[in-house]
Amino acid sequence: MLPTSPTYLLLLGPAAIATALALLTGNVSGAVGLMLLADLVILGLMILDGLLSRPDLPTIARKLPHRLSIGRENPITLTLTGKAPSLVQIRDTPPAEHFRITPATLTTTLEADSTVDLTHSAFPTYRGQYQWGDIYLRQRSRWRLAWIDRKIPAQETVAVYPDLLGLRALTIRMALQSAGALRQKRRIGIGTEFTELRDYSMGDDPRLIDWKATARRSRPLVRVLEPEQEQTLIIMLDRGRLMTAQVEGLARFDWGLNTALALALTALHRGDKVGFAVFDRAIHTWIPPQRGQTHLNQLIDRLTPIQPELIEPDYMGAVSTLTAQQSRRALVVMITDLVDQTASAELLGAMGRLAPRYLPFCVTLRDPLVDRRAKEFASDIEGNYARGVALDMLKDRAQAFEKLRRRGVLVLDAPASQVSDQLVDRYLQLKLRNQL
Repeated sequence: MLPTSPTYLLLLGPAAIATALALLTGNVSGAVGLMLLADLVILGLMILDGLLSRPDLPTIARKLPHRLSIGRENPITLTLTGKAPSLVQIRDTPPAEHFRITPATLTTTLEADSTVDLTHSAFPTYRGQYQWGDIYLRQRSRWRLAWIDRKIPAQETVAVYPDLLGLRALTIRMALQSAGALRQKRRIGIGTEFTELRDYSMGDDPRLIDWKATARRSRPLVRVLEPEQEQTLIIMLDRGRLMTAQVEGLARFDWGLNTALALALTALHRGDKVGFAVFDRAIHTWIPPQRGQTHLNQLIDRLTPIQPELIEPDYMGAVSTLTAQQSRRALVVMITDLVDQTASAELLGAMGRLAPRYLPFCVTLRDPLVDRRAKEFASDIEGNYARGVALDMLKDRAQAFEKLRRRGVLVLDAPASQVSDQLVDRYLQLKLRNQL
């Protein structure tokens, strides 16, 4: 139990009165005694107020997702049920490390017999299992003389997963694109698999008119073609030294894992088979290509515990193992990072080895800080030096990518926070153009 601001002001009142009496009468001991007596009465009233207000403490229930998404603001709801009007402050206790809570303290005014939902968010930066702590509540008493503190036991275990919120949003996006009329029109005539006949409309390619069906129905009909399904996508995710670097608050590997799962979801939604290989000096985890939503759940469960390691990856060895595992043609997407032609010579050689039997696709996660440094003009020597280094890094990367393109490798170099959307779009373009 703690005094409120009005209580402190009340305690200062007797002190001021006692000082005035001591100056006027000269009776210092009597003035001090009067002050102490008055303060004891105020403190007694504060204690009484707190005791009478304890039955008014609200009940609290926390709604915390058991699987939080890394690098996302995960909403957490606290439901308060009040018995009497009061001012309430609440502090939740997330794990001590790898979490940020916004806001740290929640404040609300409860009405009598009312229920209020308060929401704050948790931003985790590391995957794993964590213990969430208790809830601490502070309520102002009826006469506003005391704060009443209470600890509400609410410990529970939560797990931090890859970006499940992003996957959920992508699922909705895929569903809308598949069901929308505009999406259907864009797919007309692009692909190799026949799906249906429909009436000819202005703007359709005359080459798609089915003349036999037109003659039978006495009206022009066009063939609807869609991209071929049941093709194979292999995702290779590097978990070596370069993937341990922090980029915008997350390890580069976590950005890569989020990107890989987004790509896998898109491919499975399009009816393709998805396989997965996580490697460093050797292939650490191999998941054979399969189709269906259950396969995505399997990917999430098996990949979530994996963390990057400070070891140099063996690109050539990983590619050799992959080609032995996957004999049929497939789109092979390597998610990694590179420095320049010299430092990443093995990566360039390994990706070039995949063509033309496979369709290789190298995806790298660029640090946006390098882009910002390259664009910033500075007036001091240190700033200009940093800009020069950033420009050289981007130039070396561009030369390495050009070498990959000459070897028949598709490339995508994007900021880590944007690479998921760009890779999904590129994959859909490949499907529409039947490049797989």
